[in-house]
Amino acid sequence: MEYFTSLETGPGLNALPTNPCKILDFSLLKLAAGEQFSAQTGEREVLAVILGGKATFEAAGKQFDSVGGRPNVFAGKPHSVYLPAGVEYAITAEGAVDIALTSAPSDLDVEPYVIAPPQVTSGAWGAANFKRYFHQILTLAGQPDLPARRLIVGETFTPSGNWSTYPPHRHEVENLPHEAFHEEIYFFKVSPPDGFGICRYYNDHGVEENFTIRDNTALMVPSGYHSVVSAPGYTTYYLWFLGGEHRVQAVADDPATGWVSRTVPMLKELGG
Repeated sequence: MEYFTSLETGPGLNALPTNPCKILDFSLLKLAAGEQFSAQTGEREVLAVILGGKATFEAAGKQFDSVGGRPNVFAGKPHSVYLPAGVEYAITAEGAVDIALTSAPSDLDVEPYVIAPPQVTSGAWGAANFKRYFHQILTLAGQPDLPARRLIVGETFTPSGNWSTYPPHRHEVENLPHEAFHEEIYFFKVSPPDGFGICRYYNDHGVEENFTIRDNTALMVPSGYHSVVSAPGYTTYYLWFLGGEHRVQAVADDPATGWVSRTVPMLKELGG
């Protein structure tokens, strides 16, 4: 089974060449000025996250003009558009635009809506050399007016030399409130773009893989533990999105490294 892959970055829709996940899917849409992409959501909800550029969206009789604005993922909070199941939609580029299309099965009957940067919460997780920064785009945390059936979506920025998703955690067993089952996909970007990071994936069935993160690579996590580190001199970004039977997040740290979480309050007191 392949857990890591690289996406093509040609014009139009670039799908994952392989995907072990049964719930989640992902595509990278690249349009030049004036180009249009049309599709149907079918039985899936879609969150379109503008990675860079602007576009106009039409869906279910609604039109959202000039959605976007940041030139790339490292230049501010994103604009996003939620597209419910069962609608036709069209996206028209205003200049070059890159859009991440995340999706999961849904039976939720709601109207399309835009998530603007002021609605995206931000902050930092961890401390010291495992401190990283996040944007919560479509989560339950402080966002009660953004309905979704399964999708939970955000962005993480891991500074030069730092670790992220650390301690490594999993979310593969339905055992609330301790752990919730969710698949997850990471889509990576790197700044400067010729840089790299490393992603470690492993599970309880003897699988362990370490993958070189570069621009437009992805990790697909149907189960198992995962963690990320940025090479010195480079910042890694990943768009993360989860999907399960509910939208309550609960993770289980790797027992071998979970103790590191308990050091965070002390490290913060020391200025870490």
